[in-house]
Amino acid sequence: MPAMSKRATRARRVLAPLALAAVGLAACSTPTTHKPRHSATEPTTAAPAAPACPLTGQPSPSGSVPQRPALAVKVDNYSAARPQSGLDKADIVFEEPVEGGITRYVAIFQCQDTSLVGPIRSARNIDIGILGQFGSPLLVNVGGIDPVISNIEASPIVENDLRVDSSVIQNIPGRVAPYDTYSATTALWGLHPHDTTPPNPVFAYSTVAPSGTPATSISIPFSPDSDVTWNYDATSGQYLRSYGPAPDLLSDGVQNSAANVVVQFVQVTYGPWLENDVGGLEVQANLYQDASGPAEIFRNGVEITGTWQRNALAQATQFTSSTGTPIALQPGRTWVELVPSTIAVGSS
Repeated sequence: MPAMSKRATRARRVLAPLALAAVGLAACSTPTTHKPRHSATEPTTAAPAAPACPLTGQPSPSGSVPQRPALAVKVDNYSAARPQSGLDKADIVFEEPVEGGITRYVAIFQCQDTSLVGPIRSARNIDIGILGQFGSPLLVNVGGIDPVISNIEASPIVENDLRVDSSVIQNIPGRVAPYDTYSATTALWGLHPHDTTPPNPVFAYSTVAPSGTPATSISIPFSPDSDVTWNYDATSGQYLRSYGPAPDLLSDGVQNSAANVVVQFVQVTYGPWLENDVGGLEVQANLYQDASGPAEIFRNGVEITGTWQRNALAQATQFTSSTGTPIALQPGRTWVELVPSTIAVGSS
């Protein structure tokens, strides 16, 4: 903001007490006002920085952090569910493995709104481990098998089953069940208007460029249906998501992107519950009970290898480099890839 100049005013007064023959006059000058001028020594006043969003580390777009909890929406990623809506407004997106080699999203919103998010699908047991670190987040889902729902109800997570809260559903023309259930984040937060506690940060952030191995491409072959590729765009400073060579586009044509891609390798087991009527077993992964594993963090076009660790449900996952120092992320959206340890991730 430019400095405010002081207006310099100089009065010049000329006194001429002249004795005239018939009249005595006193001649006085009038003040002369000069144009403003800037002084190099004048202090400047900077605009106060907007407070940072807890889940991105970026200044809040609205100028203040919304007084509301983290909102987790289960978004389908089966090929028939694409393209999705609203993921470009999420603060954090978790991609979790589910039955049949496909993946599903847990999209976490807090600082931004979207008028359309979906298609919204059922909960999974792995969601508990993902969401416990956000305090008492709101989970939005469409049902789930009985053991999973019982475990969620026993956790700090606040479940919102849209089969019950159907008033907030938007059914999108041209989409068929079960891929036609959408909502707006304002309507979903409106289900709990008295919950005004923002979540604590779960990542550390730093704008200082990290040291690491240059890596501008990441390949995560979850399955033929989800052959994920991330490519770093140096111009925008974002990783752009694709399936093989094809851009992963949302329904509005925006490509999914993130400032950080966190690859968190997890030990996956299957069962004991059937998740669907074709024999798919529930995917299980320990994310918080004295849990740990390898991790690869990608930001600013470099790869930082290390490990992750978490010892309790309410604790945030800690990421540490191979040298033993905490890993800070670039402020912005983070995409956490929960990758089964049996999958080889490539980078270059």
